[in-house]
Amino acid sequence: MINSKKVIIVLPAYNASETLQKTYNEIPFDIVDEVVLVDDHSTDETLHVAKELGIRHLVKHDQNKGYGANQKSCYKKALSLNADIIVMLHPDYQYTPKLIHSMAYLIANDVYPVVMGSRILGKGALRGGMPMYKYIANRFLTLFQNIVINQKLSEYHTGFRAFSKEVLNSLELEHNSDDFIFDNQMLCQIFNKGFEIAEITCPTTYSSESSSINFQRSVTYGLGVLKVSIQYFLHKNKIKSFQIFK
Repeated sequence: MINSKKVIIVLPAYNASETLQKTYNEIPFDIVDEVVLVDDHSTDETLHVAKELGIRHLVKHDQNKGYGANQKSCYKKALSLNADIIVMLHPDYQYTPKLIHSMAYLIANDVYPVVMGSRILGKGALRGGMPMYKYIANRFLTLFQNIVINQKLSEYHTGFRAFSKEVLNSLELEHNSDDFIFDNQMLCQIFNKGFEIAEITCPTTYSSESSSINFQRSVTYGLGVLKVSIQYFLHKNKIKSFQIFK
C-alpha cells in the first residue's frame, strides 16, 4: 500500500507466456498488494505460467474478445478487490515495471488521478525499436488529437497507465469498443469528466515477443482514433451527443 491506498496491477494478457515471468519479477511488491491477470483465450501457456508464478487472481475469457474487452475485465476485477490505485501493465515486457513506483505515488499523493508512461517524451520509442511508420503515425495522430481535443499530451497510444479508483468508477467503460480503440475512447472519457493526466518518460522495448498489430489493423486503429477525437469535439461543443460520453 501507499498512504493506506491499495495498489493493484492488472495484466491484460494474450499469448504472453514468453515474457510474463520477466515482467512479473520486476513488479515492485513493496508497494503492490495484488496482481490480476486476464487471459484473452491465449493459445500458448500464459495461464500455466501465471499459476506457476503464484498469481492468485486469474480471469480467463472463454473466447478471444479483444484488447478492450480484456481491459474491461481487468478493471472490473481490480475494483471488486477494493483497489484504490490500478496500474495497467502489458505482460509482454514492452514497458518496464520499474516505473510503477513513480506512477503510483503521483496518484497516492493526490498529485494526479491518472498517470501514463510516455514512449515519446525523450527518445525512448525509436531507441527501443519502435517501427518508424508507427512512430510517424503516433506523432501525426497525437498532433491531431491535441488540436481537436484541446490537450497537450505527448502521446495517446501508450499501454502503460495508472488510475485512481475514482476515475475508473466514473467512466462508462462498457459503452466502449472491445478492440484497440478502447484506449482512446477511455482517454476522451477521462478528459470529458475533467480529470487531468500526468505523463512520465518511459523506455520501451520492442522484441519478437512484444505484442503488436499489423499494418492493416494499424490503419483501422488510426481511422478509429480520428473518429473518436471528432466525436469528443462535437460532444464538448454541444453539437452532437454520443453514448460513451454520457
